[in-house]
Amino acid sequence: MGYRDDVLALTRPLAGAEDLDALLDRVGHARVVMLGEATHGTHEFYRWRALLTQRLVAELGFSFVAVEGDWPDCDRVDRSVRALPGGDEDPRTALAAFRRWPTWMWANEEVSDFCRLLRAANAGREPAHRVGFHGLDVYSLWESLREILGYLREHDPAQVPAALAAYRCFEPFGGDAHGYARANRLTDASCENEVVDLLVRLRERAVADQAAGPARFGAWQNAEIVAGAERYYRAMVAGGRQSWNVRDRHMDDTLDRLLTHYGPGARAVVWAHNTHVGDARATTMADAGEINIGQLARQRWGADQVALVGFGSHRGTVLAAGAWGAPVRELPVPPGRRGSVEDVLHDAAPAQALLTFPRGDRPDLLADRLDHRAIGVVYHPDREPWSNYVPTVLGDRYDAFLWFDESGALNPLHAGREPFRPAVGRAHLVP
Repeated sequence: MGYRDDVLALTRPLAGAEDLDALLDRVGHARVVMLGEATHGTHEFYRWRALLTQRLVAELGFSFVAVEGDWPDCDRVDRSVRALPGGDEDPRTALAAFRRWPTWMWANEEVSDFCRLLRAANAGREPAHRVGFHGLDVYSLWESLREILGYLREHDPAQVPAALAAYRCFEPFGGDAHGYARANRLTDASCENEVVDLLVRLRERAVADQAAGPARFGAWQNAEIVAGAERYYRAMVAGGRQSWNVRDRHMDDTLDRLLTHYGPGARAVVWAHNTHVGDARATTMADAGEINIGQLARQRWGADQVALVGFGSHRGTVLAAGAWGAPVRELPVPPGRRGSVEDVLHDAAPAQALLTFPRGDRPDLLADRLDHRAIGVVYHPDREPWSNYVPTVLGDRYDAFLWFDESGALNPLHAGREPFRPAVGRAHLVP
């Protein structure tokens, strides 16, 4: 089926931030705007998310940015951009301190530039109205435990025993969350009771004392992370889809807590992968029993209060790794699969374009199910012909889409990027 007329009707060239006016109009009074990415390592996705976020903050009064990152790491960035006590004067310093793989997701020049601009803009705002930067993810079990202990020793010593009980329960596993989860399957090694006790104590204190400020809220959030991580790693070792759902429910709950913490009228910008942002019900993810934060946000606040924006490209380069924990490399991204969203837009759309989707009757491009590329932190370009695509009904998955025909790799803060060397005997897939 041909989609050229549909593409021409929906797309507008994208040259500068001023070309995002139609998208800001579409956002309107939405409480949550989620900005996706087809990879975790593409310069254009990060740059344009930053440009759009700057306009959302400056013109529509959005309150904070929440990213697919760890709370403790992002909290250091938040203290810097909001000039909180103990914060680094340069957000780049806080970003360079990220150590959990894959560091390049947030420790990159593009995020550093954005956070420096955010700090500068915040300097002209009253402290209560400064725009924050927070992590939504669930992975930082040990880091969050250490943050809790440090907070309680200084601010609430009576609760230190509960935190130590949780810490000592995990301590035999030496920071190996997978090891804890495997032991939990084989023996009665669960730390769930200790974690729940700690969480209940910190939750009660934070809810009862909302005026205590970001430090107490952060301790509560770290306790929620410990509880979420304990569930996540147990579910992951058990196999199946449940660990994905535990993680996205945790991110959704964290976003809700942040909006409540920022107060009435708070509005959030979320940065995460398309597979988290785009409504899972419009994809084969739903067939596999998976949910995501885009779906959960629409269900929690209503579709009219949530704007979901996808990002994609046809070909280029990307930062990714060949295996979990392996060194990052600049890898080729081959042309989109024939008949995919990427292939259709390559044939008819401008080199950079914005597509805003109508709310009523939709053209075939938005109503048909098409393959749509998704590249993770682990990527093998030579497997493109049969992997890395999620069948998608574009108009149900997103409210708008930013398109880049050719894209380039992120610029990481940490050195050590390896060159790409195609495997012997396999064709290099970028002509």
